[in-house]
Parts: sequence; C-alpha cells; structure tokens
Amino acid sequence: MKIIAFDTSNQPLSVAIFEDGKLVDQRNTNQAKNHSTQLLPFMDELLKSTGWQPQDLNQVIVSQGPGSYTGLRIAVTTAKTLAFTLGLSLVGVSSLALLAANVINTEAVIVPIMDARNDNMYVGTYQRLDGQLEAVGNDHHSNLQHLIDELKVLERPVTFVGEYQRFAPELQAALPNVGFSEKNLPDASQLLALAGQVKPLTELSDIHQFVPKYLRLSQAEVDWAKAHPGVSNHGFVEKV
Repeated sequence: MKIIAFDTSNQPLSVAIFEDGKLVDQRNTNQAKNHSTQLLPFMDELLKSTGWQPQDLNQVIVSQGPGSYTGLRIAVTTAKTLAFTLGLSLVGVSSLALLAANVINTEAVIVPIMDARNDNMYVGTYQRLDGQLEAVGNDHHSNLQHLIDELKVLERPVTFVGEYQRFAPELQAALPNVGFSEKNLPDASQLLALAGQVKPLTELSDIHQFVPKYLRLSQAEVDWAKAHPGVSNHGFVEKV
C-alpha cells in the first residue's frame, strides 16, 4: 500500500510517503514561504525519487486542523483533489495530535500548543498509553488562563510541545512539574501511525464534505455575526 501524507497547518511544511507501513522518504521545511507553491513540488519530488506515479497511490493523509486558515485550506483542498481524482481513501488527522506525537517515553500529560494570535491559542491534551498516543480531552481554542485552570484540575505532570515559547514563563510559574519539548515542528512521518486511529473516507460524498477543523470562527464570520445579531450565517459565509 502506497501512501502520501502532509501537513501545512502552520509555517512548517512536512510531506512523507510510505509503502506497506514503512516510511520511504520525506521533505521538511520551516521557511516562511507560500505553501501553495511548495507543497506540490515537494510531492512531485518524493514520487519521482521512488519512481512512483500518482496513480500508484492508495491513500492520502492530511493534517485537518487547527492551524493557519490559509495553510489548512491548501492542505485539505489538495488532499480532497487527490482523493477524488485518483480514487484514494482520505484520512484527516489533528494537527495538534501531530505535534503531540513528538513527545515519547513520558507519563506526563502532553499539551500541544499553536499560537492563535491575540493572546489566544489552540491546545489539546494527550497521553501515552502502552506507547500509543491518546487524547485526554478535545482539541480547542483557548487562552492562557483557561489552559492553566484546566491543567491544574488534572493534577499531573505536563509536557508542552509546539508554539509554547511566549507562554512558557507564565506556564512554568503557575504549574508544578512542567516540561518543555525540544522537538516542536510537525513531522509528517508520524501521520501514518496517527491515521491508524481514524476511519478513512472512501465514499465520494464523504470526501466532498471533508473540511478543515478550524476550532474557531474566522474574522469574517465574527464581523458578519456582529453586523447580523441573531441571524445564522449558514449560506452566507463558507467554511472552506
């Protein structure tokens, strides 16, 4: 089985290909460039390096969110196009889970963080059980104080991973037994293992309904809601 997997949920870009459950090759970059011009060339390079044709692929795995609105649109649109045109199964994986996968050999609660601007963040809570990554709670949009309050209730050691740097002093001061990961970039080579916990989409109707998981309203939706109080934006503001 030949699989291509990628993440463009934030500034880093990571693409990997697998065959029969094993990583074959990957490309990574953390340069502030346009993913719309990088993703397809990376994919083309990987396929050519192995002598594969796009028609040889069986599945596409993609980070579905949360993250950069533009990055998620690029990833999801590319994944849907591949799945539809090549008849592939499609799997979406949490981009926060992908960050959490960087942390291994720990009994601490793993808390991936993505900076959502304006002192907000996207966060998740995960743990390792028998070597497998499992969610403790749902991924969500939060702020620093709410996150601290949530973690205090757990009363467990915590390891942060991802874009925690500007929140680190406050987290360390407010919580006991805190650790910080040194590996903080998404790695597409982890997507295959995470996808094993998600049911693939193979029906075209399901593929067409596959959308990014933003976890919060876009600024356009917020502005529209303020201008139209009490009115649903369904049909006026698209999600993708």
